[in-house]
Amino acid sequence: MINIKQGGINMAENEKFNATVESLFKGMDSFLSAKTVVGEAVTVNDTIILPFVDVSFGVGAGAFSGEKNNNAAGGLGGKMSPSAVLVIQNGTTKLVNIKNQDTVTKVIDMVPDLIDRFKGNSADKTEDEDVNAAIDEISDKE
Repeated sequence: MINIKQGGINMAENEKFNATVESLFKGMDSFLSAKTVVGEAVTVNDTIILPFVDVSFGVGAGAFSGEKNNNAAGGLGGKMSPSAVLVIQNGTTKLVNIKNQDTVTKVIDMVPDLIDRFKGNSADKTEDEDVNAAIDEISDKE
């Protein structure tokens, strides 16, 4: 049980407040799971794409014990936004940042692709285009 101490609040009010906060956190268990932080994998040809998201949430609760009414209320809010995509292809892993990309980050992300192109891996070009399309689709959904 969550125990939050409040100054100047009697025991009955404190128990109602604690019960309200505890029920909010129990409800959050079904809302927030490991799959919300790491999304479900998408497979394109021999490439596996795992989306990562940032999750933030807030909780508010209160209790009031008046002459006629004993009231308690609470609320829970959350936000999920895509932040990166993990691409696993041909035994190599690449983390692609899709949130707040600045110019330097974009250049660093492009370096391995440029090296592959100079080596002459044109056969993989079609697969790379399919993977990039899937990454764009994931970032557009979220």
